[in-house]
Amino acid sequence: MLLEAIRDLGFTEPTEIQVRTIPPALAGKDLAGLSQTGSGKTAAFALPALQSLDLSRGEPQVLILAPTRELAVQICSDVELLGRKIKGLRAVTCYGGAGIDQQIRQLRKGMHLVVGTPGRLLDHLRRRSLKLTAVRMVILDEADRMLDMGFQEEMDTLLEALPEYRQMLFFSATMNKAVEKLIRRHGNEPETIAVERNVMTVGTVVQRWYEVGHGSKIEVLARIFDRDRPRLAIVFCNTRLRVDEVTESLTMLAFSADRLHGDLSQQMRERVLGRFRRGNVKILVATDVAARGLDVDDVDLVVNFDLPVDPEDYVHRIGRTGRAGRAGCAISFVSGRELRRLRGIERFIKHDIAHAEVPTPDELMVRQKERLLERIEKRLKTTPEPAGVEPLERLQAEGVSWKVLAGTLLELLGESEVRPCTRIPEDQPAHLQFCARRDKIRSPAGRRDRGSRREEGKSGRSDRVRAHARRDTDTGMQAHVINIGRRDGVRPSELVKLLHGKGSLPKGTIGRITLYPTHSVVDLHRDQAPQIVRSVKTHKLKGRRLKMKIHQDEGGAPPRGNVKDGVRD
Repeated sequence: MLLEAIRDLGFTEPTEIQVRTIPPALAGKDLAGLSQTGSGKTAAFALPALQSLDLSRGEPQVLILAPTRELAVQICSDVELLGRKIKGLRAVTCYGGAGIDQQIRQLRKGMHLVVGTPGRLLDHLRRRSLKLTAVRMVILDEADRMLDMGFQEEMDTLLEALPEYRQMLFFSATMNKAVEKLIRRHGNEPETIAVERNVMTVGTVVQRWYEVGHGSKIEVLARIFDRDRPRLAIVFCNTRLRVDEVTESLTMLAFSADRLHGDLSQQMRERVLGRFRRGNVKILVATDVAARGLDVDDVDLVVNFDLPVDPEDYVHRIGRTGRAGRAGCAISFVSGRELRRLRGIERFIKHDIAHAEVPTPDELMVRQKERLLERIEKRLKTTPEPAGVEPLERLQAEGVSWKVLAGTLLELLGESEVRPCTRIPEDQPAHLQFCARRDKIRSPAGRRDRGSRREEGKSGRSDRVRAHARRDTDTGMQAHVINIGRRDGVRPSELVKLLHGKGSLPKGTIGRITLYPTHSVVDLHRDQAPQIVRSVKTHKLKGRRLKMKIHQDEGGAPPRGNVKDGVRD
């Protein structure tokens, strides 16, 4: 069953860490594997762990410790993927920051494999919701990182609570004195296996791409920084001139940014890198050559301001984040024909990069209010009775309620701290963005002035909207927008099959279908439309969760569509 799952996943040859660790692990030996994240070590310990399970026993038999919840979730996902052919397999993740009650309910149902962070696993152990009496294999992934994060005591307590006869598998990026002490204390003469790193992309890095025109890149970049507030970020550009332009633009917007490229002297480069490592500079704008060999573990975000031409450069760039098991994020700005280059990168790294929507001003305002509330809660915990309440009491005496007063103060604070957003074309609905881009395309008939092309574009859009309206009144058809389009690889026949199959529709219900890059417009008969809209929400096509809504003619504008969490509202 495991071999069948491996074949289905497309794996043909094992990595070096898998070749060297799986045989001794299957033989029941303790081992210490020295390997970087991304070398295939998850499968190296997951396959022996799955092979050792006795599914007739509904209690934890394999325990996997990870330093962060992101890595724990990733490991559990990989385990479930490798074990998807094993009927009845049950695995659960236990980590802090999530509701413990749900985890307790899952553990009580009976689990074969448990993945978690040391702190939360110890919490379950003390609550007696986690029983370790049947555990026969224990895996410590990123052992050095767990020790660096201060989990020494939790790890010792957990490992001492295990049965005396169990198999220990240690995986670490480095072998320092702390790791050696841990292995010596809890291992049974483990075999040490060290391999070189050979990886395309790091599994702990979340990869996304935004469709952004060149003129909007700085604004979108600023919005992402405002929303995510990364500790350290690297912005990659393809040329030195672009590095200078981006650095100056970010500095003018009051961001802490500095540049790194080949025109800088070695002394200046070292000074910039030193400030970045210490956190005095939060954003480093760099070229590929200048950033080669850059080793900073705390980089949260990598931005491809310019999409690299060579897919290998993409791998090197995003490798600057998500290091040593830490979570990281890699964002790419893509526009026009660069989409083809992005698909080439996806094929090279053998991984799909998720599309995301540009943050809106409203989204940034909501996030800022959330941060303000967090700061207020933190201040109240340390200073329950802050000074300066006398003026507020005077306002209350004049009839102003505390609720209104607090809301007003939050609004004023939010307005004072939020960077004013510049309106960009990407703030428009997807239909208008597409039409604006199309208007810039030169006609095959030859050169014409921009005004005439713009007028023709407006006329064409109005004609299409009027055509939709005529079909509404003349035939009882109603135009609907669905959040899937040409860029998703969908065809009209697939939409027809989906709507007929899922909605059980009579013939003649579906009218004209128009595909756009990010969505489609479908004419549906008014009588069946509500049933179809409800049905579509429960299904997926091309991996996308679907959603439909009625086409709205807003002053001649094409249908609106904002995507949130993969669903177009």
